[in-house]
Amino acid sequence: MQSTLEVPTIKENKINEEIRDKEVRVIDENGQMLGIMSRDDALALAEERKLDLVNISPNAVPPVCKILDYGKFRYEAQKREKEAKKKQRTIQVKEIRLSTFIEEHDIEVKAATAMKFLKDGDKVKVSLRFRGRELGHTQLGREVMEKFIELCSEVSTVDKKPNMEGRSLVMFLAPKNDK
Repeated sequence: MQSTLEVPTIKENKINEEIRDKEVRVIDENGQMLGIMSRDDALALAEERKLDLVNISPNAVPPVCKILDYGKFRYEAQKREKEAKKKQRTIQVKEIRLSTFIEEHDIEVKAATAMKFLKDGDKVKVSLRFRGRELGHTQLGREVMEKFIELCSEVSTVDKKPNMEGRSLVMFLAPKNDK
């Protein structure tokens, strides 16, 4: 059995001899600007302090390099990335399907399901498909949608009003922000 340890991906910075630019702007470990110097001088300065020269802004002219402990730098960057990932929330779109002649209890059950999705922070796509001659009576479908909006009104707001898309009437509900 093989286990793989997932390491967060970090934009790899060039360090020490990997830096190919002739001149670099150097910042020391305390954040003090040391000015523009040749790469060799900057490397010698970093080696003298027993630290690494890390290219932190390769697109600048001249590139900005910082003298620091690269292992500690990577560790802290991974920690920040992991922390940001924890706070990240992906919103999913759940779908509820209705019909033109839906019974009272059935619409209440579907509304309860939609409210559960909305309380979890997801958006809800509500679609009502017209079959056959029902297409001639779209006002009945709109009435069903209005009833559904009314049932879910305490936990949702209408993100996109009911609109015809082909043979379907579609709307989107978003969770209410009570902050």
